[in-house]
Amino acid sequence: MSDRLTTLLLRLAGLALMATALIVALARAPDRDVQSLVHRWALPPSQFLDLNGQLVHYRDEGPQHDPVPVVLIHGTSSSLHTWDGWTRALRSQRRVLRLDLPGFGLTGPYSGRYAGRPYQGEAYARFVLDWLDHLGVQRFAVAGNSLGGEVAWHLAVLAPQRVQRLVLVDAGGYSFRAESVPVGFLLARTPGLNRLGEYLLPRAVVTASVRNVYGDPSRVTDDLVDRYFELALREGNRRALGERMRQFAQGAHEGRIREVRAPTLILWGGRDRLIPPALADRFAADIPGSRVVRFDTLGHVPHEEDPVATVAPVREFLGLAAGRP
Repeated sequence: MSDRLTTLLLRLAGLALMATALIVALARAPDRDVQSLVHRWALPPSQFLDLNGQLVHYRDEGPQHDPVPVVLIHGTSSSLHTWDGWTRALRSQRRVLRLDLPGFGLTGPYSGRYAGRPYQGEAYARFVLDWLDHLGVQRFAVAGNSLGGEVAWHLAVLAPQRVQRLVLVDAGGYSFRAESVPVGFLLARTPGLNRLGEYLLPRAVVTASVRNVYGDPSRVTDDLVDRYFELALREGNRRALGERMRQFAQGAHEGRIREVRAPTLILWGGRDRLIPPALADRFAADIPGSRVVRFDTLGHVPHEEDPVATVAPVREFLGLAAGRP
């Protein structure tokens, strides 16, 4: 090898190292403690609860005398904030309860008595029941999106006497082949990269991931990306996401969906590229008497993308008067 070629290769290697160092410096995103996030993401009416050694971030709004509150459960990498629009539409007439599931939002990874539990639908459902027991809630209606939908139908199976009504929003539960997976999920389920992702998190990855699950990406605002980005940095959440992806088993309990007996409303975004819209009909076939409503222009999180349009059939399903806020 000539001296000139050796010199060129050394220079290229040096430039590559400098570029790598620059990328790492720009993408470095250390964990943030809960207190550093509270001022923006846990404003009133947020509350915190120590549930058997597990910190739980939740909100409890609307008439406290409501005998059958509405419980709202978010999906993977989301938080209770995803239900802001529905909550505004329901809380004047119904008590609305929502929480950050363990591993997400401000609740953070499983701890205390729950340490070591799987980040899966049935385990989450049992956790939600513990939370509701602590709040003294016996009967409730429940709505869930994606992972939250899987948690919701597990609740209907585990506690049929307690679940009055069930709303599934682009829900998980069956085996499926995604048309497109958010890049953040791809990184979290890739060995090696998921550990690197505990220290590096380019904001562009979060932006692309959120845009991926919207039917109309132009609806994704900077404030929305801020929320997903900053809550992902909550200490322990990125490692918990990696654990969830490692534990993910499609359709592991899909046979139990046929056990659901609660009156059920199924909502689906027609542009959902993560969980195929065709699965709405499968839920409908497996749950007697259920009804499907589709939103052709919306994606995987239709309740967040267009809360006004998507809450309308929910209000009807819950028997709420039309025209009330």
